[in-house]
Amino acid sequence: MVRSKTYYPCLFFLAIFSLLQSCGSSTSEQQIEDLVFTVADGPMEITVTGTGELNAKKSVKIRAPQGMRPAGIYETTLSNLVPEGTIVKEGDFVASLDRTELAGKMSTVQTELDKVQTQLEQAKIDTAIDLRALRDEIVNLDFTKKQKLLEVEQSKYEPQSVIQRAELDLEQTERDYKQLLTKYDLKQQQAVAKIEEINALLRQNQQQLQKYLDLSNDFNIFAPKTGMVIYARTWNGKKEPGSRISAWDPVVAELPDLTDMISKTYVNEVDISKVQVGQDVTIKVDAFPDFKYTGSVLKVANIGEQLRGYDAKVFEVIVQVNEVDSIMRPAMTTSNEIVTDVLDMVTHIPLEALFSDSLSFVYKKNGNALVKQEVITGLSNDDMIVIEHGLAAGEAVYLTEPNNKSSLTFIPIDQAIKDEIRQKQEEAKRAREAQAMERRKSMEGVDMPSPSSDGGGGGIIIIN
Repeated sequence: MVRSKTYYPCLFFLAIFSLLQSCGSSTSEQQIEDLVFTVADGPMEITVTGTGELNAKKSVKIRAPQGMRPAGIYETTLSNLVPEGTIVKEGDFVASLDRTELAGKMSTVQTELDKVQTQLEQAKIDTAIDLRALRDEIVNLDFTKKQKLLEVEQSKYEPQSVIQRAELDLEQTERDYKQLLTKYDLKQQQAVAKIEEINALLRQNQQQLQKYLDLSNDFNIFAPKTGMVIYARTWNGKKEPGSRISAWDPVVAELPDLTDMISKTYVNEVDISKVQVGQDVTIKVDAFPDFKYTGSVLKVANIGEQLRGYDAKVFEVIVQVNEVDSIMRPAMTTSNEIVTDVLDMVTHIPLEALFSDSLSFVYKKNGNALVKQEVITGLSNDDMIVIEHGLAAGEAVYLTEPNNKSSLTFIPIDQAIKDEIRQKQEEAKRAREAQAMERRKSMEGVDMPSPSSDGGGGGIIIIN
């Protein structure tokens, strides 16, 4: 029999199609297998995880001079600053501030000082001239008085009218003489007061100039003690050379105590109720992922704050680092895992296996059938959730909704069982609160961190 030329190519394509079908069927079965989770009982930790930032618990602030604001300099530029991480000794140079504005003020005061000194010299000359003229008048009038006295003596043999005229001239001359002496005294007092006023203005300008000179010397900033220089930070970044230094926020850098570290983080308001003082924390430094440290929650803020770039409010959480390690430096990013609860033996499933409408339920295998089983849930962490009732170890639940979900049988939980479990959950909650109280008491003697210098301008949200 003669075979068609297309016979063998058709057999080849049929073989390929059969192979693809076989592989597809195997893959489909593997995907179905991967979407099923076998329920197990075991220990479970409830955690809030996220990132934080290392800071020294206490540090010495390196500040710009306090005389800036009294001098009328409310902001200046950080012109020079040693590199961050520099180890300095007490008295070593750390930073310098731009003196341009200060030099302008000094120039203005020096000009005013020169002007006042000129005024003082001019006032002294004017006073000398005026008093010299008055003294000449006094001498001349004294001579005139003597002449009038002589005329009175000579007129005693003259008629009474001549005598009276001579006596009146003498009386007038004496009165003018006394008035001139009084005028001289007043003129002296006036001159002294004027000179004193100018001298006071001169001293005021001299003192102001000296303040500016002292402040200019203080614009070179030195280390108050030995330590590692860490740049101060504000909401818009680090204070580096070229940054502006405000008289109201004069911190230039810090000398942190590296033997006592904390990790500061911010927790979303949704999760803050889980976090309590005294809870254990596992800390990893992102720069050294192989190292792991322990810590405890030291402080939880009572009031939330709205950070830039985030819609939800957050709460500051301070974590005390228990260990001391030379690799830890301020501003390093940490991965924090706050253990809010530890459960010994509980039934738990992945969060993906839990579904809800008005009730919580799972899709589980019941023999060869698939059913929609109501469950009562408990605590949860990032991946798993506790099942208080409705599932048992060894049962299989689906991680995705099946295609025939609308036709599945729903198995509810008796209301009496629900009430009993809710009561047990309330008792467990009260027990956890008592434990939290004991943990808080254990932290009462621990020192709190010193006030931060970062201006409160930023943070990292913990995502649970």
